[in-house]
Amino acid sequence: MKYLNVKASFNRLFLLAAIICCCSFCATAQAPVVPAAAKPSPVKAATVVSKGAIAKVDTFFKKYKEEGNSAAIDYLFGTNKLFTDQASINVLKAKLDSLQKTVGQYLGKELISQKSASASLIFYSYLVKFTAQPIRFTFMFYKPQNDWVLYRFKYDDQMDGELEEAGRINNKRP
Repeated sequence: MKYLNVKASFNRLFLLAAIICCCSFCATAQAPVVPAAAKPSPVKAATVVSKGAIAKVDTFFKKYKEEGNSAAIDYLFGTNKLFTDQASINVLKAKLDSLQKTVGQYLGKELISQKSASASLIFYSYLVKFTAQPIRFTFMFYKPQNDWVLYRFKYDDQMDGELEEAGRINNKRP
């Protein structure tokens, strides 16, 4: 019959725990300490990278407010020389015109999210406020060389369904 040496097992366990604590303490002590003010903020880094793209979005919304949907769309699609299908752009303008008759007067915008896939591809999502209901405008910009150009533009009114889904317990459907 074998006997369990509790005292020896406890000593080994204590020694192992002490070694782990010392190793983690040494690893932490050797890591360079960077003051909070010196750490780069991800939001600021993305903003610096996409300064030109933000300017294009701001100009789009300024034109949208002051000159209307047609001038804003022309400006936005004019940032990319590859968008030459004027018929499709005119269809988009007509759809936005008819949508605006339903949702009411433009009141303003709020940034929903900004995501950067890389230093050359960035995504913006805005809640665009109208008197009757909000619409989401999404912009994707690409920087092939020196300037940001429009890569994708979309609009939709599906935010309410997404918010309801996000509000479900554990995000699971019944």
